[in-house]
Amino acid sequence: MKKIMAVLLAAMLLMSVGAVSLAEEAKTFKIGICNFVDDASLNQIIANIRDRLGEIEQERGVKIEIMEDNCNLDGSVLEQIIANFIASDVQLMVAVATPVAIAMQAKTEDSALPVVFAAVSDPVGAGLVESMEAPGANLTGTSDYLDTNAVFNLLFALNPDASKVALLYNPSEDASTAPIEAAKAILADKGVSYKEYSGANVSEVVLAADAIVADGMDAVFTPTDNTIMASELSIYETFAEAGIPHYTGADSFALNGAFLGYGVDYANLGRETGDMVAAILLDGADPAATPVKTFDNGTATVNTEICAALGLEYDAVAELFAPYCIKVQPIATAESFEDVK
Repeated sequence: MKKIMAVLLAAMLLMSVGAVSLAEEAKTFKIGICNFVDDASLNQIIANIRDRLGEIEQERGVKIEIMEDNCNLDGSVLEQIIANFIASDVQLMVAVATPVAIAMQAKTEDSALPVVFAAVSDPVGAGLVESMEAPGANLTGTSDYLDTNAVFNLLFALNPDASKVALLYNPSEDASTAPIEAAKAILADKGVSYKEYSGANVSEVVLAADAIVADGMDAVFTPTDNTIMASELSIYETFAEAGIPHYTGADSFALNGAFLGYGVDYANLGRETGDMVAAILLDGADPAATPVKTFDNGTATVNTEICAALGLEYDAVAELFAPYCIKVQPIATAESFEDVK
């Protein structure tokens, strides 16, 4: 009996040592993710960052603790969120959208705390990195750079006689600066008149949409502007009823009722952002030497319901757009991508 007890105790001791060893192997990392605003594109990015990091936990035998918050366009709330992340000793922060990245940059420029940004349209122009290939400091990430010329190729393929184009955006959004300037140059070169309409919140964007209709514009262009994205569900019917197609810089706009969204796959962008987070946390990659990742903006997403409202057939539109895209895909109006799965 004594021998049996000794064997059992030895086995229990080995199991205990093994459990401690496993616990030690499951090293924990803490990160903070801040979203700029509750919209379909940015929410999709965060969902896919979380999914990818969950996979990495299983693949690498680690634990990644995530703190997540949303400033909802409020700069003072954003400052508090960042301060809370830092006070909580996060080892890395994720900035979703340009304003969040700029705020995190300001709070970490004197420290070694790494920041990975997601969906920053112009990282160099925003002053976040020295170059796309060599960021040069504690920030790197993924960019949703928009090929503005490609969007206008689609606009004029559908309506070669368009003579008045509305530019709808929030002038305070860094993501809109470069593509709006590019749009002006494209339209000026074609001899097409344009008028700028802006809004800093949903109410102002609704008023701008009403003005666009009143002015009888032929089409509307919006880049990857988060303020307009957050307002799309409130304005898409106004444009559809007036017969004005809304051309935009992301598929989430089309999901929320715009005629067309052209740009990156935000689900893939989120997963790639998760990979960059893991490379820095787990493998010691240096943000200063980690190139900003860009994506091929070759997919045109067309809202089939808006097609019908505009008196168009989706198949005919897809055939017309095909020479200018890598892919044309349909989507129906919904609030979030989860609603169409």
